[in-house]
Amino acid sequence: MDELPLHNQNLSSFDRLRHVVATLRGTGGCPWDIKQTPMSLKKYLLEECTELIEAIDKGSEADVREEIGDIFFILTLLTSIFSEQQRFTIDDVLDDVAAKMVRRHPHVFGDAEISDEQELRAQWERIKHQEKHPSPPLP
Repeated sequence: MDELPLHNQNLSSFDRLRHVVATLRGTGGCPWDIKQTPMSLKKYLLEECTELIEAIDKGSEADVREEIGDIFFILTLLTSIFSEQQRFTIDDVLDDVAAKMVRRHPHVFGDAEISDEQELRAQWERIKHQEKHPSPPLP
């Protein structure tokens, strides 16, 4: 079995988590982790999100931190499954969400000007609608 790189200074914290998930799903890994599918993980993702909300409501910093970690684990496990199927990688997911946030914040990353929160929400919804329903190219 691979040595657990929990304190490997050459790896980022996120890369250590990715390595842990790969080890859990690899040969000689954990039978539970190996048998998981996107469908089987849905209930755990919902459960962990609910626990995070409860921790936020409770105001417990330690519990919030733990539940965020649990969600990162489930999301890393989920993206690992898709990556194993050569459908997409965690890097694809992170690149996509970063690009989306830049597109949806032209008042920060571009030259759009926003005067209030209502205008900000309208801009967000307009951009989101354009992403979901792009106009066909002109002939």
